[in-house]
Amino acid sequence: MTMKLARLIDGADTTWGFVEGLDVWLAPTGSPSLTSALAAGPDTLALLRASASNKRVLSDVRLMSPIENPSKIICIGLNYGEHARESGLTVPKEPMVFAKFPSSIVGPLDNIVLPVQSSQVDWEAELAIVVGRRAENVDENAALDYVGGYLIANDVSARDIQASDGQWVRAKSFTSFCPLGPWVTTRDEVGDGSGLKIQLRVNGVLKQDGNTSDLVADVRRIVSFCSRISALEAGDVILTGTPAGTGVGMKPQQFLAEGDHVETSIEGLGSLSNRVVKATR
Repeated sequence: MTMKLARLIDGADTTWGFVEGLDVWLAPTGSPSLTSALAAGPDTLALLRASASNKRVLSDVRLMSPIENPSKIICIGLNYGEHARESGLTVPKEPMVFAKFPSSIVGPLDNIVLPVQSSQVDWEAELAIVVGRRAENVDENAALDYVGGYLIANDVSARDIQASDGQWVRAKSFTSFCPLGPWVTTRDEVGDGSGLKIQLRVNGVLKQDGNTSDLVADVRRIVSFCSRISALEAGDVILTGTPAGTGVGMKPQQFLAEGDHVETSIEGLGSLSNRVVKATR
């Protein structure tokens, strides 16, 4: 059974629940965290859903990032051929792995904050994998068994810092540089994550228009490869790469400015809606 699992603020309470249409059914009092429930598997989720009796209208609650405090955010770079070419780079022979600090995570409706250190903040729409249970040295043919679900990410990037540093962690780890959401869609809905339209708009103008079928390394390959670097834990997030259409690849180049509105969407997974603001210090 497909489920959409959302973390939210309901009045003064932070909780999570099951999104169904325009409503969200709150997880019963005493439930494990969203990540723990996801790790426990579909039977536990089904029991929690059957016990959920309190319903809210989705528009009456505030959605948060579905995942909080993952042990790691792993990112795969240059995983769409056209994006590699627009960046003036070649597709790597093996998945290019880098990291974002977990403190960069914000929710699907939160602001993207422009840091004072950068004048070239860019967007990257990405399919994100949520690890469902501990995975270590996993074979590709079993990799999907360790995928708990999928969500949408925007791998916000400071291009000037990325270029000057020569490596990418600082440029991609500023606070608010990882909007996630709007909810975790369980794997039974999305399967291997292929064939999904992925788009990003800035102020209503389409910038990125790709499809996850164009991933160079697919979800199975990514999960297996990453699990052979370091054990993956339940709730870890893996960003799978971005299609062409980033600001740095445009002529002339385009970057985010105060007041911009960024909408990131993936077919079947929902959308993120983030306003761009300047840092106050």
